[in-house]
Amino acid sequence: MMATQSFSLLPSPQLPPNIASVRPNILRFDSSKLTTKCGRHRRQNLSIRSVFTGIVEEMGQVKDMGLADHGGFDLKIGARVVVEDVKLGDSIAVNGTCLTVTHFDAEEFTVGLAPETLRKTSLEELERGSLVNLERALQPVSRMGGHVVQGHVDGTGVIVSMEAEGDSLWVKVKADKALLKYIVPKGFVAVDGTSLTVVDVSDEESCFNFMLVAYTQQNVVIPTKKVGQKVNLEVDIMGKYVERLLLTINTPQEKKG
Repeated sequence: MMATQSFSLLPSPQLPPNIASVRPNILRFDSSKLTTKCGRHRRQNLSIRSVFTGIVEEMGQVKDMGLADHGGFDLKIGARVVVEDVKLGDSIAVNGTCLTVTHFDAEEFTVGLAPETLRKTSLEELERGSLVNLERALQPVSRMGGHVVQGHVDGTGVIVSMEAEGDSLWVKVKADKALLKYIVPKGFVAVDGTSLTVVDVSDEESCFNFMLVAYTQQNVVIPTKKVGQKVNLEVDIMGKYVERLLLTINTPQEKKG
C-alpha cells in the first residue's frame, strides 16, 4: 500500500548492487565565462524542434567533456542503443536536455553544449564516468509511453531525500516556487528526462516527490545520485499553456479607435 506521508527526511537507502555512482576525474569549469561570438548570452530557443516521451532508452556514460578546439563545449557519451540509427544533426535527450549530435561512431556520440544550456541545466555537474539518461527523439510511428517532453529544461531541482519502501524508492525534490506551481499531484514531470508521476506536492517546503519501482531504478540515473545533487526538471507544458491563456483572457484589450 502506498504511504500517505512521504516527506520525512530519512537516511538514503541501499541501492541495488548493480547500480554504482561513478565519480572519477572531476572536471571543473566556469560556464558563466562562456559567451557567444558577439560577447552576449543568447536567449534559449523555445521553438519545438523535437519531441520525447520521457521513457529512457538506455544509460550512457560520459567519456569526455570540456572546451573543444572550435571554441565550444563538447560532451562525448558512450552508448549503444541510441547510436544504432543516429545521423548527424539528430536530437538526443541527455538527462532530459535536447542536444544535437555533431559526431558519432558505433560506440559513442558527441553533442555540443551552448552557454545557456550549461547555465540552465545540471549538465555542468557531469564528470568523466557519470551515467546519463538517453532517449532519441520521438518518431511518428513510436508508441507514446510517457508524456510530451520537449527536452527544454525549465530549471533544476535538488534531491533532499531518498527513502526505501520495500523494493521501491521514494525521492523528494526541492524546486523553485516558480516551477512548483506547474507541478500537481498525479500529474507529469520529467526529472533528468524521465517521465514520472508526481505523488505529493508540499508548497510549504517547496518540494514534490515521486516513487521509482524496482525496474525503473535499474534503468535510469536518478538512484545513482546523492542527496544534495541537482536534477533537470521539465514541467508539463499544458500547465504553461493554460496559464498563458488565462493571462491573455484577463488582460484588458486596448481599444482601437
